[in-house]
Amino acid sequence: MAKINDLKRIAFNDSFQAPQSVPTEQRANPKPGWWQKVPKPSLGRGHSKKIWVIVAATILVPILLIAFPLLSIRVSANKLIKSAKELQAAAASQNISQTKVSLEKTKKDLKGLDGDLNKIFWVKLIPFLGDYWKDAKHLTVGGNAGLEAGEIIVQTVEPYSDILGLNGAQAQDGAENAEDRINFVVETIDDIIPKMGDISAKTAIMSQELSKINPERYPEYFGGKPLRSKLKATILEAQRGHQLLTDGKPVLEQLPYLLGINGEKTYLFLWQNDKELRPTGGFITAYSIIKVKDGKFEQVVSDDIYVLDNKFRSKLPAPEPIKKYLPLVNNWFLRDMNLSPDFKTSMNTFYENYETIKGVKEVDGIISVDTHPLVGLLSVMGTLGIPGYGNYSADEDKRCNCPNVIYELETYADVAGPIVWDDISGKIVYKPPHADHRKGFLGPLMNTLIANALGQPKEKIPGLFDVAWNSLMEKHIMFYMHDNKVQSALESFNLAGRIREYDGDYLHINDSNFAGAKSNLYVQHEFELEVKQTKEGTENTLTLKYKNPQKYDGWLNGPFRDWFRVYVPKGSMIVDSTGSEVPITASEDLGKTVFEGFFILRPEGVTDIKITYKTPIKLGKDGYKLLIQKQPGTAGHLVTIKSDKKKEEFKLTTDKEIRL
Repeated sequence: MAKINDLKRIAFNDSFQAPQSVPTEQRANPKPGWWQKVPKPSLGRGHSKKIWVIVAATILVPILLIAFPLLSIRVSANKLIKSAKELQAAAASQNISQTKVSLEKTKKDLKGLDGDLNKIFWVKLIPFLGDYWKDAKHLTVGGNAGLEAGEIIVQTVEPYSDILGLNGAQAQDGAENAEDRINFVVETIDDIIPKMGDISAKTAIMSQELSKINPERYPEYFGGKPLRSKLKATILEAQRGHQLLTDGKPVLEQLPYLLGINGEKTYLFLWQNDKELRPTGGFITAYSIIKVKDGKFEQVVSDDIYVLDNKFRSKLPAPEPIKKYLPLVNNWFLRDMNLSPDFKTSMNTFYENYETIKGVKEVDGIISVDTHPLVGLLSVMGTLGIPGYGNYSADEDKRCNCPNVIYELETYADVAGPIVWDDISGKIVYKPPHADHRKGFLGPLMNTLIANALGQPKEKIPGLFDVAWNSLMEKHIMFYMHDNKVQSALESFNLAGRIREYDGDYLHINDSNFAGAKSNLYVQHEFELEVKQTKEGTENTLTLKYKNPQKYDGWLNGPFRDWFRVYVPKGSMIVDSTGSEVPITASEDLGKTVFEGFFILRPEGVTDIKITYKTPIKLGKDGYKLLIQKQPGTAGHLVTIKSDKKKEEFKLTTDKEIRL
């Protein structure tokens, strides 16, 4: 038994014994058997350091190249935002010295941000991220140009800061202020005009750079605050600011003419009552002849328009709309000759007939004014006293739920009706109690208003400037000049009430209050335009909404008899319409297609007009664009534009271009 076990042990050991003879190549590279333990390789201390260096580089390089620069950019951006707010506050306070300091600080902070952006210039090569870097560069370059324009403005205005009441200068008495400010305008125009070119060159760079930014790549909100809309508004304001400077320079060059610096000028002022709305802004209720020399105004005559119409003694047949919608009027008088929504076209007709009146004063131009500037100026100045006529303010008068000055004006003008003459003898048959006062009222009102406005303390100057500027931009003041060069300059700045040519979609809504008392005091307007693209152009649905929430009083508020016209691109065609009390017709006028109709809106009533029409306007390379022109005399209708799931709402206070 022991022998057998020994034999088994020997056989087992022999079968698993390593070979005695191993080839040379195998001995050099021995392969372990399954029973052998394979040792782990040792990298050594040098290899470990290399790995840690690679790991560290992988972590640190992005931090050095991206994270730290981004942190620096954020710090610089916050500094810039803070200094920009300080600059805005300094400019708003009319403090030239502080504005200069803030401009310099803002430029320094903007330069710091630009330097931080340059440290990561390589980002512009990266798809997607590069677009944001480029936008930031456009912002810094454009912003710097805008600040340089601001520096030129400050340098231009600074020598006259005391006269203008800036830098905390002590206010003089009203008479001295008025005289000094008139002289300032007269004496400095020639110095300011060349600077306009320098400023415009800087704002051109600003506008071009900011226009290269695409707001659509940014979110609507960031950190709970609006981002995309604010960016769009900034770009639009930069473009608008540059355009105003560009278009404003020709007007500034014509100021010596307009202010009678190069020779006395005589103007016919037409006072339009926007509470009885007509195509160019209101019923022509009165007129004044004003002489202007070296910026100083002198009244020649101020009178009721009916006095002028009595001298005119019209035998002209009234146009069809007047005969159709203005009761008991068969002849065409001067007071109704502003039928065209294009102010120049209306004034061509008016002045051609005005010249036929024997003994009238020849004038260099016509300036129309409605009630909005009057109310606006009084809202800043406070109560205004006019010797012999009483005190007037912009405060709400409970007797009419309107500004006090409007109530007083309407009381003088209309509470007892117009002046009536006998056609044969020419004698006055009837006149209201205030007729004689009205003849001399508007002239003293304007003279007192201008003198007091120019003599106001410095803290009120910004508010008065805003009223004047808005009155011009919103077509409450319009100009018609015989001198072609002056007229062209005014038209370029949209101060002449022209219906414009436009290569996109177009809309102008024009209302005429025919025998509707003064109901435009209360009538509320709003409209909605829905645009759908078609192969042939667009299909537009326009909804006009009119509401009069005030009760009937038999004087100011009565039925609103509205002859309305809708100006759209030439070649447009009606598809459907509702709401008009007469069939809506289509015609052509001023290079546009015109849809017109009529309705009566009674106090406490509502009227809706709906017109669906097709236009030949196709999408251009810039997409869909629309120009809406505001009717003069209106305060600002609420407007809604809809197109391809996009919606835009705003108050139409000025002409507005929309791009969707």
